[in-house]
Amino acid sequence: MSKLKISHISAGLTAVTVGYSSSVVIIIDVARKAGASDAVVVSWLLALGLGMGITCILFSWLTKLPVVTAWSTPGAAFLLTSIGDYSLGEAIGAFVICAMLSLITAQSRTLLKQISRIPPAISSALLAGILLPICLAIFTDVNEAPHLVALFISAYLIGSRLFPRYLMLLLLVMSVAISLLLGSSDGLLSLPSDSSMPTPQLATELSSIVAFPEPIWVTPIFSLSATIGLAFPLFLITTLSQNLPGIAIHHAHDYTPDHKPILSGIAIVQGLLAPFGGFTFNLAAITAALCMGEQADSDKSQRYRAAMVAGAAYLLMGLLASVVVALFVSMPSIIIHLLAGLALLATLQGAVVRAMEVETHRAPALLTLLCTASGFSLYSMTSAVWGLGLGLLLLYVQKKPANA
Repeated sequence: MSKLKISHISAGLTAVTVGYSSSVVIIIDVARKAGASDAVVVSWLLALGLGMGITCILFSWLTKLPVVTAWSTPGAAFLLTSIGDYSLGEAIGAFVICAMLSLITAQSRTLLKQISRIPPAISSALLAGILLPICLAIFTDVNEAPHLVALFISAYLIGSRLFPRYLMLLLLVMSVAISLLLGSSDGLLSLPSDSSMPTPQLATELSSIVAFPEPIWVTPIFSLSATIGLAFPLFLITTLSQNLPGIAIHHAHDYTPDHKPILSGIAIVQGLLAPFGGFTFNLAAITAALCMGEQADSDKSQRYRAAMVAGAAYLLMGLLASVVVALFVSMPSIIIHLLAGLALLATLQGAVVRAMEVETHRAPALLTLLCTASGFSLYSMTSAVWGLGLGLLLLYVQKKPANA
């Protein structure tokens, strides 16, 4: 009988490190913009860690295939630009409805196929439009803190060349270190006076907040505006940018599990944990690939153990939610802008390339991108909903034959 190997542990821990380091700061910012207190933010990370850990371990064990789940980073990026228009209860209600939509979709292969028929150019443009304002924020603070911006961009350029796999981990560690430094001294990297700076009391706060995290129930409030403006776009973005690529990653590595019970189970877990902050759970794509390749195990049938290690690491990160929040909640807003923007640059690049690949789809994709990136809200519908609708409408108009 095969046993756990170092390669399983390495692959699983790398997958979790990449997932957390690239977007945990975005999750915390989303929760705070939703009006969550520090204790509720801790609950969010606890729920996410537990949900991802349970689903990774359970489905990998049952199928004996590497099933890696994750939160939706594109979904979090969308929420970052939209969730501030709603109350915390309405946001939680939207998460529950999103889970219901995902569960309904998982029951119908026909419905999943119909959603997948949305042209990649349009769905990629939708994602690019969501990410663009976040990535532009890298440069919005240049006048206030030029040295800090230069430092992060330099680290990004050097890291992308020398150690791309660990780039985001380096930036994450650097962000925490600089935040602690700025909290105790003023120097070359000093921030403007109106910045959200950590205080010298951060070390004391760290010691006091490091405790076993507690789940905090937030009663869902169901509203039509939040359903249209948050739940539906979050569901669509997660399905198109996470679950469908996650299925494709399985097939690319010659794994053919029955995804119906897996997606159904993930949706049920999301519905149960949504009131505690589990905003989305889905199949992972990039991090999943780390547990499916040769580096995880030369024996393809044993790679599921790497996914189970990832699940155990997710559970641990959930239990350490208080520590994670303590490290990030006092981080200056400038550093959050830099870290989030740089973390999503590669995703933005891929989305823009896919949006412009097909010449006949470029105009609808561009309209979708610009409308979505504008960030407006009209008739309780966010710019992402309008962007998707306008892009599909222009695509339809272009395909209609012109009258002679």
